[in-house]
Amino acid sequence: MTDHILVERRGAAQIVRMNRPDKKNALTGAMYAAMSVALAAGEADEAVRVHVFFGVPGAFSAGNDLGDFLDIANGDDGGSEVWDFLLALAQLRKPVISGVDGIAVGIGTTLNLHCDLTFATQRTVFLTPFVDLGLLPEAGSSLIVPRLLGPQRAFALLALGEGLSATDAKAAGLIYDVVAEDALEETVMAAAERIAAKPQEALRMARELIRGPRDAVVARIGEETARFRERLKSDEARAALRAFMERKKR
Repeated sequence: MTDHILVERRGAAQIVRMNRPDKKNALTGAMYAAMSVALAAGEADEAVRVHVFFGVPGAFSAGNDLGDFLDIANGDDGGSEVWDFLLALAQLRKPVISGVDGIAVGIGTTLNLHCDLTFATQRTVFLTPFVDLGLLPEAGSSLIVPRLLGPQRAFALLALGEGLSATDAKAAGLIYDVVAEDALEETVMAAAERIAAKPQEALRMARELIRGPRDAVVARIGEETARFRERLKSDEARAALRAFMERKKR
């Protein structure tokens, strides 16, 4: 398992920590694959009662590694690791919570749409610049975000690329609470302990009723993924990705 994904057990919680600070937790195919393996192991282990996601201080995730995207745009057949992870995330049977600090771009935002509780720090900004890169929303966000924010605010976030502050994200129902940076991990783990202590069958059934059937979300992830892969190979997306990579080199 890549060192860029750290997995640990703390009580009944399995913690998945993205750990690529030099790249602000930009996710590679290997990182997605490692997280999928961790989620499957946690689901299969009766001792695990809740999944927890963390990033590093100042960076939850800067989104997908654009080098990987550019490889696919140039003809690489990779990318299945992303699809596998999104499907695993959307279909988790056990509760999942997250602690977000700082940068939350692309998947760094949309991952939290599948969390039962998300805590974020005041300096966190949620941003999905998909269209700016000639790409499309993913992780079922084109279905879930309009339900949460309404169509106009969803358009602003997912198509216009406007960011949401942690305070605005809480007001919109995108996240649960805003906490101090030095209290983030303690707060998240306290919530994980409370979840783990609940009667598990009742909790599972309540969660299923709250979330509703996953069929529509899974279908939307499939539709988004197919269109996303088409867009990656478009002239428009290739040009946008190259331009972004060139700006980063300066």
